[in-house]
Amino acid sequence: MQIKLPYGKTVVTVEAPFPDVTILEPRFVEGLADEPGDFADAVRSPIDARPLREIAGPQDKVAVLVPDITRPFPSHRVLPWFFKELAHVPAGNFTIIIGTGSHRANTPTELKAMLGREIVARYRVVNHDAHALQTMQAVGKREDGGIVRLNKEYVAADKRVILGFIEPHFMAGFSGGYKAVMPGVADIDSIMYYHRAAVIADPRSTWGVLQDNPTQALIRKLGALAPVDFCVNVTLNRKRSITGFFCGDPQAAHLKGCEFARASVMAACSRYFPVVITTNGGYPLDQNLYQSVKGLSAAAQIVEQGGLIIAACECADGFPAHGNFARLLFEHDSPQLIIATVLKPGFKMFDQWEAQLLAMIQVRARVALFSALPADDVRRAHLDYVENLSEYLASVMRRLGKNAPIAVLPDGPLTIPYVR
Repeated sequence: MQIKLPYGKTVVTVEAPFPDVTILEPRFVEGLADEPGDFADAVRSPIDARPLREIAGPQDKVAVLVPDITRPFPSHRVLPWFFKELAHVPAGNFTIIIGTGSHRANTPTELKAMLGREIVARYRVVNHDAHALQTMQAVGKREDGGIVRLNKEYVAADKRVILGFIEPHFMAGFSGGYKAVMPGVADIDSIMYYHRAAVIADPRSTWGVLQDNPTQALIRKLGALAPVDFCVNVTLNRKRSITGFFCGDPQAAHLKGCEFARASVMAACSRYFPVVITTNGGYPLDQNLYQSVKGLSAAAQIVEQGGLIIAACECADGFPAHGNFARLLFEHDSPQLIIATVLKPGFKMFDQWEAQLLAMIQVRARVALFSALPADDVRRAHLDYVENLSEYLASVMRRLGKNAPIAVLPDGPLTIPYVR
């Protein structure tokens, strides 16, 4: 058997001439035949909200919040339809805010690729910077007494519209909805509070769970501190075609979109597997190891305790170089020590949540990585370095026996596998 895995903007092929290989993929949903027409229908008959064209008048300043380049939201397709619907509002009244969360700013080249050259030329576009407190405005307090700050331009707008993509999420259950705001345009201190170790370690902060999920609860509570006037969420298939629009009230539309996504992304298994091969769905999701933890987490749901996860993630953007993710991995001698550090009372470090999640996976199973990262860096992160996928898998199967069962998640985090 030859298995093709998305890897960056290409695919890699792994030879798997073994008798017990289970491929786990989301149920394929055909893309909408008329995306512009279906968008118009969705925003003119929204869920628990007024039609999009009625929410803003010619005098209103409108903040339009869109995901950054690490998300596959098709901004370049959706934004022209969006602005056509609000053609009565002057172009100068709009500000497109890139919801970077704690990620780096998107470059001018990336913005043109994400949004489209015409959109970038016509509308004002700003990158959110979670570390720049001078660009923030206080909107409320957290339970610990800390101040919640959101992007000043987002808060100051007369009307706020959030756009996003609904997919399985390894902490929040599903992405989309208020997640565009929290952590999209929040301050770094609030992002760290939302990502604190106790919340990450809670078993309900996991794939496909919305009810009583402490991560999702914080997203909704803190994200609503500056009221959202309209939400545009989409679901996509593996070809990046839009399969549904869920527009209107940010919570009601999100819930409906999650129900739709759940029907196609849940993949039941009858057993755990000693070997699970995964990806992060290719570009733009596998740009760095930080983001690729999602694909590893999906595989961890069905790998045996002490088993092996093999991941194909290009990581062309490194770990990435910014932030503390690589530092936390490199400065500890084992995943167990990483967990011990982040769980210490009073410990707080930017990026600790992703290092904690990766360490939790590594405590459950060995993780091997095929990527563009240097071999020494991969090993310093407590991962097995894979130079050739087929040869590595063959060596594993010689040790386990050719009849050992293998599971494959070609789309990584776009599938939620679970054991019945």
